[in-house]
Amino acid sequence: MSTPTATATNSKLDSKCPSGPLADRWEKHRFDLKLVNPANRRKFHVLVVGTGLAGASAASSLAELGYSVSAFCIQDSPRRAHSIAAQGGINAAKNYQNDGDSVHRLFYDTIKGGDFRARESNVHRLAEVSVNIIDQCVALGVPFAREYGGLLANRSFGGAQVSRTFYARGQTGQQLLLGAYSGLMRQVGEGKVKLYARHEMLDLVVIDGIARGIVCRNLITGEIKSYAGDAVLLCTGGYGNVFYLSTNAKACNVTAAWRAHKRGALFANPCYTQIHPTCIPVSGSHQSKLTLMSESLRNDGRVWVPKAGDESRSPDQVPDEERDYYLERKYPSFGNLSPRDISSRAAKQVCDEGRGVGGSKMSVYLDFRDAIVRDGVDAIRARYGNLFQMYERITGEDPYRVPMRIYPAVHYTMGGVWVDYNLESTIPGLFVLGEANFSDHGANRLGASALMQGLADGYFVIPYTIASHLAGRKFGKVTAEHAEFRRVEQEVRERIERLKNASGKRSPDSFHRELGLLMWDKCGMARNAGGLRQAIGRVRELREQYWQDVKIPGDAANLNNALEHAGRVADFFELAELMCMDALDRNESCGGHFREEFQTPDGEAKRDDANYCYAGAWEVDASASSLAWKLHKEPLVFENVKLAERSYK
Repeated sequence: MSTPTATATNSKLDSKCPSGPLADRWEKHRFDLKLVNPANRRKFHVLVVGTGLAGASAASSLAELGYSVSAFCIQDSPRRAHSIAAQGGINAAKNYQNDGDSVHRLFYDTIKGGDFRARESNVHRLAEVSVNIIDQCVALGVPFAREYGGLLANRSFGGAQVSRTFYARGQTGQQLLLGAYSGLMRQVGEGKVKLYARHEMLDLVVIDGIARGIVCRNLITGEIKSYAGDAVLLCTGGYGNVFYLSTNAKACNVTAAWRAHKRGALFANPCYTQIHPTCIPVSGSHQSKLTLMSESLRNDGRVWVPKAGDESRSPDQVPDEERDYYLERKYPSFGNLSPRDISSRAAKQVCDEGRGVGGSKMSVYLDFRDAIVRDGVDAIRARYGNLFQMYERITGEDPYRVPMRIYPAVHYTMGGVWVDYNLESTIPGLFVLGEANFSDHGANRLGASALMQGLADGYFVIPYTIASHLAGRKFGKVTAEHAEFRRVEQEVRERIERLKNASGKRSPDSFHRELGLLMWDKCGMARNAGGLRQAIGRVRELREQYWQDVKIPGDAANLNNALEHAGRVADFFELAELMCMDALDRNESCGGHFREEFQTPDGEAKRDDANYCYAGAWEVDASASSLAWKLHKEPLVFENVKLAERSYK
């Protein structure tokens, strides 16, 4: 098979980032944006796809402003969105600890943590509005942890030397989502939001170059139905489940974003995958997902492995002088709170050296012995009790008595649909929020910043920027009876029929598992050119085989989980090829993208700023006879931070 190549174009992607002093850009931009008169807002209909933190906050905020909103979720309730799984906290630059934090420091930590592969303007806006998010959530009743005197408590997270992470024990995502959910359901009760539960978006409808609606499948009845609107917001999360095993909920998928991509929305930096260092290790082929242990645990837990390989003693029998606290040794300034990508690769390295622990030897210890001696069991239980309980229920081991065993796993995706400063994609009227877009985290996300971005986009960005579309463009009224809706509906039905009519013998899940293992091996924590070329070839073979050999029981006109999964796996096959293409095209290492050919003498990521200081946005090549892409490059300009080798030593 010939070597895959990408066609690079010099076309300019207009980020619409404002000029002027960095700290003034968002305020200036908000003033310059067009406004929609309050009496006119009820005339506009906004479709919000996804009801996690980004979607629920956006839908409730827009409805509060007076827009007519329809919200769609694949779960039976917005409360079951994957946002509930976030455990450790949410960042905000409030400096409650008086330890030197500021908006600028959060901005810098995020730029540096992303290995200088994110836009300055977007990241600074995120840091600015972080302080408002906490006040908003407190007003909604989110039960953040508090100090003895009543002030909100903070703890540290990886990649920072200050305490800026607000938390609600180990249930932060769940509590934040319940707050956003309460606001959403208030608007549902008032008739300003119409909620469509158990609906999956299967395509985007573009009329006269503007996103005007979506086509959905009712997951209970199987009905295919179109919904028209004046703007579409995708808030559908990330695509980590392309790896099959990840910390994501099983329902997480790329379908909505991918179908928008194939309608013309550019997809940026797909190879930027975050591997989380603190997960319960794989225990066998029976598993369908992995479980995250919050990064907050590394505040008190110490990560180590035996200095010698083939250690047969129980961990409590290994004396300190025979333990390698490798993060503390290699990165003394940050220690166990080193960033996720660096900590993950360090864990992989010691296991590859034969010093891993547990039956598989593919895990390391996260040990709370010293913290328990220092602070007492009651103090540790107050901080992490539900996390310890969850670990014990899954593994059968008591982390108060023996160290946790952890290993890196796929967690988050920094890549996603390309958006400008207004969160608008390359399709006018299509906005993308939260993890579904690429905009804020560069090549590696700092811990506790996912919740921050989702709520920032929904509560404090899109309510302003959507007016740039609604008031700034002229477009006529469109209903779901329009011929283009009928045409796209037919394409959706034909795709479903093609899947149903395949006369194979393999389940969608078996194909998904094989794809995931291939991606983990060739495009996971480490990649190289040879492996990526092999992966592209194998993905193409599997994709062709999939459409011939998949077997889907049941009926398309009823509840059919196998059919749902089959469509998502088909999209994962196409995404997987683009991920490998993107990784192969980027001849550098940065953040979560680690090419083995490009590393420093001591094994750290080696960037190439002269050639790769850009966001790579991929466009489906409509002129090609088979699936192919064209690459567009958005240069990243750093005026307020100095490009430097990323060091946490």
